[in-house]
Amino acid sequence: MPKGKPANVPDDGLTTRQRRNRPVLAVHTGDMKGKSTAAFGMALRAWNQGWSIGVFQFVKSAKWRVGEEAAFRALDASGAGGRVEWHKMGEGWSWARKRGTEDDHAEDAREGWAEIRRRLAEQRHDFYVLDEFTYPLRWGWIDTDEVVEALTSRPGRQHVVITGRQAPPALVAAADLVVDMTKVKHPMDSGQKGQRGIEW
Repeated sequence: MPKGKPANVPDDGLTTRQRRNRPVLAVHTGDMKGKSTAAFGMALRAWNQGWSIGVFQFVKSAKWRVGEEAAFRALDASGAGGRVEWHKMGEGWSWARKRGTEDDHAEDAREGWAEIRRRLAEQRHDFYVLDEFTYPLRWGWIDTDEVVEALTSRPGRQHVVITGRQAPPALVAAADLVVDMTKVKHPMDSGQKGQRGIEW
């Protein structure tokens, strides 16, 4: 898009303003780090516009404190931008030991998705981050077709960004913006572990 102008303008009967203000469904996928980081960068822009933000993290432990959560809680308390709500769905990282059974975790994920659907129907937030949401879709805990239908028919002007590896093809096809984070190089390749301020 040179100079911010699209290469093609569809003959869809919409004005430039109407087309510009359509809600966006974004998917950040791929095997490299940075998917959630990019989503939270978008959320910062939304916060600056005064938009209501709902963050829903799947398969991350409620005990794990991420830097973005602390930052957004501080921003929310400041009252300067939009309101921010932060919710964690389920228990633990996908590759770590978790309390409860797989059925318990699947049920937690389904309850989380049901709450998101309710909020979409109510138009509760202007901007949603569904972090690591591709995992419960891949594992069959939540029906991908149901998710795609709910997201593509959501009312109003609600923006949604979904993160996680191996996004289902149907979700990719339905999205307006898709990023595939591809690894070129990573410090772990040379034996360096994650560090404060970079990974969390």
